[in-house]
Parts: sequence; C-alpha cells; structure tokens
Amino acid sequence: MDNNTPGSGGFKGGFGNLFGGGAPEYSHSELAGVPLTGMSPLSPYLNVDPRYLVQDTDEFILPTGASKTRGRFELAFFTIGGCCITGAAFGTLNGLRMGLKETRDMTWSKPRNVQILNMVTRQGASWANTLGSLALLYSVFGVAIEKARGAEDDINTVAAGTLTGMLYKSTGGLRGVARGGLVGLAMSGAYALYNNWDHLTGSSARYF
Repeated sequence: MDNNTPGSGGFKGGFGNLFGGGAPEYSHSELAGVPLTGMSPLSPYLNVDPRYLVQDTDEFILPTGASKTRGRFELAFFTIGGCCITGAAFGTLNGLRMGLKETRDMTWSKPRNVQILNMVTRQGASWANTLGSLALLYSVFGVAIEKARGAEDDINTVAAGTLTGMLYKSTGGLRGVARGGLVGLAMSGAYALYNNWDHLTGSSARYF
C-alpha cells in the first residue's frame, strides 16, 4: 500500500495521536494560509497583543481625593528629623575640632578627654537645636501658607524660607529681621531654583 496517499496519512496521524504519537506534519505553505480571525498582529513569542502590555496608568491605589505626592505636613517630620541629625553631625565634628584645638597643649589624659567630650556634646546639641528649630519654623510656615493659599508651589517655599529667617533673627531688631529675611529668601530661592533646574534648562533649550 502507498503510505503517501492522503487517506493513509490521515489515518496514520489519527491512530498515532490516539496512542500518544506525534501530530501530523504540515508544510509552511499550508500553515501560511490559515487566517487569524478577530485578532491584531501578534508577537511570534507570545499569544498576546503587545499593545495590551503597556501600562499608561499608575499601579498604586490611592484614597479618593488623595494627592499622588506627599504634602508639606507629611514632609515636615522628615525635614525636622533630618535637620536635627544633620546639625548633630556637624556639631560633633565642630566640637571635636574645637576640643582638639583648645587642648593641644595638654597631654593625652583623662582631663583632656573629658574636656573634648564636653565640647563635642555641647556643640552637637547646640547645632541640632538650631537646625531643628529652623526646620520647625519653616515647616509651620509652609503648612500655614499652603492651607491659606490652597495651592502647593515654589511661592510657598520662598515665602516660608523668608518668614523663617525674619522670625529667627527678630531679636536683633529691624536690621536683624531684614538680614534674616534676605538670608532665608536667598536659601529658599536657591532651593526652588535647584528643584526646577531641569524644567528651566529644558524650556530654555526649546527657544534656541
């Protein structure tokens, strides 16, 4: 019998599939004519349209009316804590420098070690208290201005920095208030400029 006849090939393929044999073989020309009904062009490796794999929306679930970014009240705790830690670190280094400088004529002994330790703890606490107070004033002013204006932008940052400097130096009279306000305005303005540097350079590059 001729095994190449269509009837024998179909019977052999069906009999082999029944007992776990290989599937009937088809040529590329036969498979090329099979249409893909109701589907877009698919990836040759996945039976899924790649366009459905692109996520254009955020995957985070937020409460109704919640902002996607943390506000000034949420950032206030991080700001105050970070400033206290930073002030303590700088104060410790400054106290160590001052202690070594003031006791350089003394030999290494217990009195010298105690004096250096006292200088380190005193300077560390002083710097932590100073920067922590500034961060607290800045956060309070920032939250109050944000609630009053109903908006969050760089104006709040500059205004909060200026008011913080003015209030911190209010004990020095009008000249101290003006000096503190200028310092706060300069620092907060530099911070706002740093945050928007990419936007400013990108927007200015479009005009050239």
